Amino acid sequence: MYKNLFAAAIQPNSKSVLLLLGLIVVIAGWLLGPLPQDLHYHGFADERTWGMVPHVGDVLSNLPFCLFGALGIWAVLRRRDRLADTGNSYLAFFAGVFLTGFGSAWYHFAPDNTTLVWDRLPMAIAFVGIFCAILAERVDAALAKRLFPWLLAAGVGSVLYWHLADDLRPYVVVQFGTLMALPWMLLREQRDDSGLLWIALGFYLLAKLFELGDEALYLLSLETVSGHTLKHLAASVPALLILWKLRSQVDDAGRSVDVSVAAPRSLVQGATR
Repeated sequence: MYKNLFAAAIQPNSKSVLLLLGLIVVIAGWLLGPLPQDLHYHGFADERTWGMVPHVGDVLSNLPFCLFGALGIWAVLRRRDRLADTGNSYLAFFAGVFLTGFGSAWYHFAPDNTTLVWDRLPMAIAFVGIFCAILAERVDAALAKRLFPWLLAAGVGSVLYWHLADDLRPYVVVQFGTLMALPWMLLREQRDDSGLLWIALGFYLLAKLFELGDEALYLLSLETVSGHTLKHLAASVPALLILWKLRSQVDDAGRSVDVSVAAPRSLVQGATR
């Protein structure tokens, strides 16, 4: 009985649920009042310099974003014909991850509000990309295609609005709104890749915890590694897991196409013998 009630709670009209979630996030964000950027945010625990590279741990730990993002872009472009509903969304996600590596490294090289723009801008693109990709796969592909350009514009606009008005509310709505919708979309339908996506979400939450414990973890590690460095490493893992999921998904689709093509051929060959 309870299982049926739970299923009914997560299986109502998809558009209505998304609209409700979106309204809740927007209203909650608005009620928070203006959220200016705390300038203390730019003070990170690891201030070590290596050669001409300041904050070396926080700068170099962005390399996995560049690597996984580049591999993801290559994987999407190679298999674009098999990603009719999600190709643009996955491309935006991996492009955002790739550019986050450079933007975040540039920000940590000289942390301030101006360089932080180049860190948050590609992150907003990545959030929108993965949201629309999962929306297309599990809820409504046509809806995802219609929303994609608007959400992409909203993501970019949220960062520009923060930079111009010093108000983080739109950016918070974009980041946490898209992430809050993911568990609902995953619960709607259990698939072979559900486990990977739950693990990816878990690593992102772990990254946020590392961020909060930046200085404490730096001291606990005897000033070896900071919480923010660990945040970068943990936050890059979801990109690797989603790349793994995408390649497995596309390879499976390719094998099913090969089988469907081979079957009629074998029937024709058998009939002509």
